[in-house]
Amino acid sequence: MAESGSNRRVPEAPGQDGTVRLRHKWQQWADGHREYQRCNPFSGSHAATLRLQRGTEEYGHPQRGSKTEQRGKDAHALVGKEVEELLSIIRRYGEAGPDGNICVTFGRLFDAYVTISNKVVGILLRARKHGLVHFDGEMLWQGRDDRALITLLE
Repeated sequence: MAESGSNRRVPEAPGQDGTVRLRHKWQQWADGHREYQRCNPFSGSHAATLRLQRGTEEYGHPQRGSKTEQRGKDAHALVGKEVEELLSIIRRYGEAGPDGNICVTFGRLFDAYVTISNKVVGILLRARKHGLVHFDGEMLWQGRDDRALITLLE
């Protein structure tokens, strides 16, 4: 910026250097985007789909630093909080069983938890997948499985 006689800063005219830098930066972005679209099977302009091999670190995971990766991390954290909340409800409403583990019937848990979330069965399945609870069967159904015992494994 140049100084004028009244001590105000007057913007300089964009010189060749600024224009060149801006053009170079834009070209870098465009080249990166073109390469991304070339590997994207949904873009309609891909030359060859990037084939990942099973067992590699990238296989089955979103591109590092992408918004998809961040959304996955956020969802994982949210589900983790919901599982912890479910476990606290089981502790609050359950009773110690003969083996010392806390047990609650599905009907009682459903009635208590449904006011918090309508995803009680999904969260139970996730907690079982992580070895935090046990119940018989693959799925629990309201009404039919109200007497099924859910055991907290801690």
